[in-house]
Amino acid sequence: MSTTKIIYGLYADDDDLMHGVKTFNDKGIKINEVYTPFPVHGLDKALGLKKTRISDAAWCYAVYGLTIGATVTWYTMNHDWPQNIGGKPSFWWAHNMPAFVVPMFELMVFCAAHMMSLTFLVRNKMYPGAKAQNPDPRTTDDKFLMEFVSDDVDTIKQLLIETGVEEITVKDA
Repeated sequence: MSTTKIIYGLYADDDDLMHGVKTFNDKGIKINEVYTPFPVHGLDKALGLKKTRISDAAWCYAVYGLTIGATVTWYTMNHDWPQNIGGKPSFWWAHNMPAFVVPMFELMVFCAAHMMSLTFLVRNKMYPGAKAQNPDPRTTDDKFLMEFVSDDVDTIKQLLIETGVEEITVKDA
């Protein structure tokens, strides 16, 4: 009777990690997760991760900021307190819109940047007070960790050793 185990392989170098990922992909062994202290170029493609939708969210947040900017400039300059500034009457918003481009652009960038950051933190459960998700705290400093969930512990251990792993840990799932 085999039981499912969680196997961790700790690497000291990102090149060894990439070699290990390619080796496991060639053997058809699924890597559950990889923890790194910094982004590793090409790791997302090697793991077969899908493109993130954060850019779509950023576009929506930018449109929201642009809408807020247009609404605020219309309300303050045309509806609430219309003024004739420099001989430019404010009969309708579109006539004076070129003067409002800068505040609308700034609100667009402000909303996109801040809301995208909040979305990223909440989506990845990295908000203040959240419990750390990495299984080894050394992955925030200088180590790279591959995580497997499998019944075939011996094969994974052997491949980890062949790919230059520094340390192997096995835990019950």
